Amino acid sequence: AEDEITLFEKEMKEFWTELKSIYSTEQINQTLALRDSCKESIRALSEKWSIKLKEGDQMIDKIKEYRDGILQQSQHISENQEHLTEIKSNLNQEEQQKQDLTDSIQELKEELMKKKEIISSKNKAAKEKVERLCKSKVLFEERLGLEIRRIHNEQLQFIFRHIDHKDPDKPYMFTLAINEQGDYEVTSCTPPLDCIAEFQLKVRETNNFSAFVANIRKAFAALSYK
Repeated sequence: AEDEITLFEKEMKEFWTELKSIYSTEQINQTLALRDSCKESIRALSEKWSIKLKEGDQMIDKIKEYRDGILQQSQHISENQEHLTEIKSNLNQEEQQKQDLTDSIQELKEELMKKKEIISSKNKAAKEKVERLCKSKVLFEERLGLEIRRIHNEQLQFIFRHIDHKDPDKPYMFTLAINEQGDYEVTSCTPPLDCIAEFQLKVRETNNFSAFVANIRKAFAALSYK
């Protein structure tokens, strides 16, 4: 714009020089007035367009700034959406883990209840066997010279006397328990008998406890004659 104005002024000077040689003073003054008016119009127009250009540059800067802000917000929204998606996925995983843990706890509770029922049933059966043995105490004592004692851990101790004719008070004994399977189990035997395992197996098969006790007494008696 400045180059154009300079060129225009130069042309106006040349025009003025040529005009002086042709026109009268009055005409020259009119032309000068016209020239000044044109120059003022050009100056005003130049200032106006300069302001417009500045405003345009400012508007462009604002548009760029607004665009950059929108891009940043879009990026921030995208990052938040990804973060929310990740949080939702983690929550779903935690919810599934919670459900799996709840199911496992329920299964363990049910299994524990079943085991308690089994243990309770076995304990009940064991106590019933011990009670039946205690009820048979008088019979065994009268017929076999046997003393039965209840000792620790629900075990019964069977003590035979009057076996050794040289020493009638000498005790022959074994201790009996009910194991976890509900079977009879000899936990100790004094003096030891080689056939005790065979007797134990047989009583488990036949459940004939009287024969079991009688056979052990016979084995003790046979041992006393050796």
